[in-house]
Amino acid sequence: MAYNHGREDRKWRIWKEAEKKILRECGVDEATTPQIRTDDRADFNSNRRFYRWASDFGEYLEGMADREKQAEVRYVSDLLDEIESENLYLALITVDRRTLQIVLLKMQGYSTKEIAPLVHLTAGAVYARLNHLRKKLRKIL
Repeated sequence: MAYNHGREDRKWRIWKEAEKKILRECGVDEATTPQIRTDDRADFNSNRRFYRWASDFGEYLEGMADREKQAEVRYVSDLLDEIESENLYLALITVDRRTLQIVLLKMQGYSTKEIAPLVHLTAGAVYARLNHLRKKLRKIL
């Protein structure tokens, strides 16, 4: 959400009016009240610059996150399309599709136990396929 300077300025003015009444009730000198207001205004302006920057930066980060979500690899074919290393590509196209599905799910953060029912294998079989792929890639790369 963007920083709304007008809303924050109104809140600050209401706060300062309430504070002015309290200062009068407490017997604070009338010459001191404007100095307090001036100092608080400087703090408000400093905070306003920070919040405006933070808001802009937050929107930038949200935009980056949206772009990352769009670039997320969801299919085995997308996974193969994203590979830039020719050696790695040649190694992976020789692997069966189920193993590539396991690799894709692993990249998406799934655990071996979570992957097993998704690819209709036991957890041990998933682990074995990943282990075989690792050995194959070590030899090639």
